[in-house]
Amino acid sequence: MTSVTSIPPAKTISALASLLLGGAVLGAVTVQGWLPSASRAQSRSAPSGLSRQSFVAAAVERSGPAVVTLETARTVTSSGMTGLPKGLLMDPLFRHFFGVPGAAAPRSRVQRGQGSGVIFDAEGLLLTNAHVVEGADTLQVELTDGRSVEAKVVGKDSLTDLAVVRLEGKGPWPIAALGDSDRLKVGDWAIAVGNPYGLENTVTMGIISNLNRNVAQLGISGKRLDLIQTDAAINPGNSGGPLLNAEGEVIGINTLVRSGPGAGLGFAIPINRARSIAKQLVNTGRASHPVIGVGLAAGPQGPVIRSVQPGAPAAGAGLKPDDVITAINGVATASPTQVVAAIERNGVGRKLTLSIKRGETTLTVSLTPMDLAA
Repeated sequence: MTSVTSIPPAKTISALASLLLGGAVLGAVTVQGWLPSASRAQSRSAPSGLSRQSFVAAAVERSGPAVVTLETARTVTSSGMTGLPKGLLMDPLFRHFFGVPGAAAPRSRVQRGQGSGVIFDAEGLLLTNAHVVEGADTLQVELTDGRSVEAKVVGKDSLTDLAVVRLEGKGPWPIAALGDSDRLKVGDWAIAVGNPYGLENTVTMGIISNLNRNVAQLGISGKRLDLIQTDAAINPGNSGGPLLNAEGEVIGINTLVRSGPGAGLGFAIPINRARSIAKQLVNTGRASHPVIGVGLAAGPQGPVIRSVQPGAPAAGAGLKPDDVITAINGVATASPTQVVAAIERNGVGRKLTLSIKRGETTLTVSLTPMDLAA
């Protein structure tokens, strides 16, 4: 059965990463022929008889040192009676000899986990997934140069599954270059770096398979994400690690993997979205998410309002079920995803103008989004 899950922690195992060499042949296609022009020139000028560096190796050399392993520890407390059948727990004879269920002293154990992250700021700030650090009592960060430092969570946002962590030691720190995810195109190279199954500094390569993949399409609720889809192998332990472009710039933060028959689909949070959330987490410790208070569905004429939350900005502006949102701030909207994205870009507390089609009538409505947490 096929499923899509957040990438779970993995057990630590040291191993060497394998890098794709320039000129390697995939089927009948020579990878070297697809290199960016700068890499092709470098490859052509390499001395005869020596290994020629691929663009993948150059990309990883640029940002790979900033990819880290996060070791987490959390205390889990459980009742001494857990795991027994409910019928047995309710049996009077059992209760007589062993006491009232739940009366036994709770048992505590330390649960350890692992994930990946990437340093993006000289002050020792790194990006990872919120689920990697969720509930962690302690954080230990392992760098590729062998250093091991303690770290603390600056802030996390479960809605986008992003967290910012600050290294407690003294730098200097290796920093990854951040790219522009808005410039991505389907078919661009994608390079995933992380620690899958505990194998440190593992590199895999593929392409961008799709853009703006909404998590609702993957059967996931309670998140607010439009993801980059890639066929670069993303496995358990890669969670929170970077997705790089051919120039070695971070274009996404790995977060989901599809498992089951036909697997080979990975998903990453676009770096532009991650950068915006990170800025809020650093400045205030939390992220705000603008909402107008409507439930949306796809319709033949565009995104249709299915429900209006009482007391929300949409209700105050007079929006009604069956209204079709045709544009926001003058930009056409063809899907519920585009509506959510436009509201996110607008932010909290700034006026928003919606073009609405109600039956045969066209309306212009102004409202101010509120914070989801309000």
